[in-house]
Amino acid sequence: MREYSTPLTVALPATGNLTDDVVRNAEEAPDAAVLTRRSPGSENWEDVTAAQFLAEVRAVAKGLVASGVEAGDRVALMSRTRYEWTLVDYAIWFAGAVSVPVYETSSVEQVGHILRDSGARAAVVEGPSHLTRIAEVRSDLDELRHVWSIEDNAVSVLTNLGADVADADLETRRTTATPLDLATIIYTSGTTGSPKGCMLTHGNFMTELGVAVPELDELFAVDDAATLLFLPLAHVFARIIEVGAVKARVRLGHSADVRNLVRDLGQFRPTFVLAVPRVFEKVFNTAAQQATADGRGRIFERAAEVAIAWSRGLDSPRGHASPAVRAQHAAFSRLVYGRLRTALGGRCLYAVSGGAPLGERLGHFYRGIGLTVLEGYGLTETTAALTANTPGAVKVGTVGRPLPGTSVRVADDGELLFQGGQVFAGYWQDEPATAEVLERDGWFHTGDIGEIDDEGFVRITGRKKEILVTAGGKNVAPAVLEDRLRAHALVDQCMVVGDGRPFIAALVTLDEEALTAWATAHDKPTKVADLVDDADLRAELDEAVEDANKAVSRAESIRRYAVLPVAWTEEGGQLTPSLKLKRDVVMREHREDVADLYG
Repeated sequence: MREYSTPLTVALPATGNLTDDVVRNAEEAPDAAVLTRRSPGSENWEDVTAAQFLAEVRAVAKGLVASGVEAGDRVALMSRTRYEWTLVDYAIWFAGAVSVPVYETSSVEQVGHILRDSGARAAVVEGPSHLTRIAEVRSDLDELRHVWSIEDNAVSVLTNLGADVADADLETRRTTATPLDLATIIYTSGTTGSPKGCMLTHGNFMTELGVAVPELDELFAVDDAATLLFLPLAHVFARIIEVGAVKARVRLGHSADVRNLVRDLGQFRPTFVLAVPRVFEKVFNTAAQQATADGRGRIFERAAEVAIAWSRGLDSPRGHASPAVRAQHAAFSRLVYGRLRTALGGRCLYAVSGGAPLGERLGHFYRGIGLTVLEGYGLTETTAALTANTPGAVKVGTVGRPLPGTSVRVADDGELLFQGGQVFAGYWQDEPATAEVLERDGWFHTGDIGEIDDEGFVRITGRKKEILVTAGGKNVAPAVLEDRLRAHALVDQCMVVGDGRPFIAALVTLDEEALTAWATAHDKPTKVADLVDDADLRAELDEAVEDANKAVSRAESIRRYAVLPVAWTEEGGQLTPSLKLKRDVVMREHREDVADLYG
């Protein structure tokens, strides 16, 4: 059993809770812009000062108290990523209550399960579609007393409702919670089965951010530091950045619609962003396809290879690339890389990636163009990050070292186990499930397979439950092959199969936007269904498969693949909100396609 620990470097608070950050900001820097939001009825942005944010949070919290929300009650929050989410989130904590985030894309059945299981006493939702979903299950929600809609003036309604609540009474509520008390119950998006409620305490967040913010000081401590959230705040990854930005007094903005993301990034101009790997893959593939459409495909390909070579040079024994690569890199910085950085607003130097492995090639590409992607690793059950690459310690292809105060073990079967103050308190009202993953001495079983190098850097190699065992007895982790295949511009999603089969194969879906551009350039029909058997397309995908196979042994390589004329989406039920594949769903829907691969 291999083990590595990073010593705790800061003193963690034994009292207080997450609301203290909002109060401290208003006391120490009342005029500092801590958030930026869209002006009502306008496309313009306006700053929200620390004093303003505190006043608005208090007003909404008073409304919750006046409505009968008690300390410890659960309040659901269901909305897209917008300013009001952060406002209501903190208001719930000011009222001494526990927030229960719900993905705004959740089905009626999922909404019903979460509200019923958590015993939510109230809910704040964004708009009519969310109200409708709750209305469909309201008769089964015995504990639910109130539902407010942001688009139907929830903030104003709650502010007016709480006008008579005394400041002293609210302060009593605000200071009720200790680090040991629940802050939130986050339901796992669930690649299998019903989502389970992860109980995260104020202390979990305080530990996580107490060590992470100092470790990432080049993100949080720069002048006019700012980040734009566009991932769903129901996900722990976005949530920890929300709370971290408030703690570090980093200006925080929200983008509710990814279709406007490029515009929002250009206007907001963040100094760092966070995203899941699929976003970084999509940015790269879109840029490559656009360059091809403009007749600059070969230039982009060469620029990408130079960026990767330049980044790899930083990790070489000499610490830099060859003179020839450096010269080409300088030229491409002016011609190509600058345009990509401009798409992120022009000020962005760092990005944080989590949720799934990024892939070594993409990590080197982004560092090579001047955007260092700090890949980390964690789960909902661990209040986000357990490990992270930091500005001063980056090893591309790994998820970094354990954060201070965190220990990691590799069990005999290769599973990663972690221990630290950010590990959750257990699953809500589910002791058997808690006992399956959390040992009595605090070691948490992640379900992920990985390894630790001599410097303590952790590498994720697969999911324990997703390991495929071929008929020949070869254990295969599909993630490395899937990551490499998805890096191709024409590939949207893929799933490697082969459990109990004589060889490894794959199901592939196509990126409709990239495919349209490719088909137009090659004078082909643009419908996916008309192209799945096209010889030229197959030749492109054959190269992608060949490239992916370079990362594995012959016994692990993809021998056959099927191109499917469908898309796997969150709405279709094949992806989770964090864009992870629901393998059981895909296998069920494409059982015959898999059978054909081995026919």
